Amino acid sequence: MSRPEYHVFVCTQNRPPQHPRGSCASKGSMAVLQAFWAEQQKRQAYEKCAVTYSGCLGPCDQGVNVLVYPESVLYRGVTEADVAEIFTSHLEGGVPVARLIASGAVW
Repeated sequence: MSRPEYHVFVCTQNRPPQHPRGSCASKGSMAVLQAFWAEQQKRQAYEKCAVTYSGCLGPCDQGVNVLVYPESVLYRGVTEADVAEIFTSHLEGGVPVARLIASGAVW
């Protein structure tokens, strides 16, 4: 098996309600993760990208976070509806989805 071109990390951090840093899990991160896995399967993109759940990636208070390596692109506020666009534009086309990129994020 060859090494995938991209590695996608989806934050599934689950903090208690009212935690000051927020919780991606409470904002639907498991549904986003499932959508990435479904899209990967639909496109048979196993050689193109790996999809993994992760702990905190930082700004959990601002919605579901998705990190794409090797470019270290951090997407913020990702929903299930955004997953196909991320696949088409970034993972297949090499062009990150600008409207979802977390401004000021340094990785």
